[in-house]
Amino acid sequence: MKYFGRLLLAVVLLGGMGCAANRASPDSATAVREEGSIDAMGSVTTIVAYGNDPKRLQTAISDALDEMRRLDDMLSNYKPQSEWSRMNRLANQQPVSLSDELFSLLAACVEYSHESEGTFDISVGPLMKVWGFYKGSGHLPDAGAVSHALQSVGYRNILLDRAAWTVRFAREGVELDPGGVGKGYAVDRMADILRKEGVPSALISAGGSSIYALGAPPNSSGWRIELPNRKAQSNVPVNVMLRDESLSTSGSSEKFFYADGKLWSHIMDPRTGYPAQGMLSVSVIAPKTIDSEVWAKPYYILGRQWTAQHKKTNFRVFLCEDKPETPCAWVQ
Repeated sequence: MKYFGRLLLAVVLLGGMGCAANRASPDSATAVREEGSIDAMGSVTTIVAYGNDPKRLQTAISDALDEMRRLDDMLSNYKPQSEWSRMNRLANQQPVSLSDELFSLLAACVEYSHESEGTFDISVGPLMKVWGFYKGSGHLPDAGAVSHALQSVGYRNILLDRAAWTVRFAREGVELDPGGVGKGYAVDRMADILRKEGVPSALISAGGSSIYALGAPPNSSGWRIELPNRKAQSNVPVNVMLRDESLSTSGSSEKFFYADGKLWSHIMDPRTGYPAQGMLSVSVIAPKTIDSEVWAKPYYILGRQWTAQHKKTNFRVFLCEDKPETPCAWVQ
């Protein structure tokens, strides 16, 4: 079983954490548990929710799953009819009008790229294809093919017209990949729906790699998630407590292949055209899932020192370097 599968299975409740927290949790005497799931954005997204009105819970979960379905239809680069695919087809030729929602998401992605010194970049589509990670588990490409694909990569090729709400690509071959941002954005939208519909406690997990914890379960102060400590000799897990915050993990064991005696993962460094090296996994805890999902990539690519210098003050980052002598540890 891969790492993210273990992560999802390790989500457990932590009870008995104090009366103050319990007052905001569902009434344990009458609380019921409801759940639902959907296969979208390349993985299964699950919702587990607690409350005192089962019909209300069921309706809220259904509405949240419908939102994931809607966003998958909009953001997928595997569905030819999606707004994202239409943009990729046409924006090399002409300005393309976008919905307010997609335009705002692209604008946020460009800002993330700027803040991360280009290590988060949704224009990695050509590299994902040449490395075989688009609809595949990857293969080692020719260096010339990588160099050619890299010519079409760079967030500065995404030209947004804020007056006309259009996007145009600055050169031929540019192709945007929603893989590093779509699930995080969708999970946040799902959490908003649950919150607005009065759900006091829920855990949303998109493939185990992007998680949002809403409130706390009965008799608990939050949701406890066990992150396997991949380098501990005793395999002692790292416990984290989430309440009204998110957790996203990027790791080399999610999608990868071996070639020339090395492991090559799908986490691409847009500056070099090659998968990032030197890291096993990075977990980011943040108030919003889009932030935790996005920032896991720059922290993975740029390493502990850069992360320590640039980490947001309200983030927690757990980093596992691919160095035998260096234990996995929280970034201070």
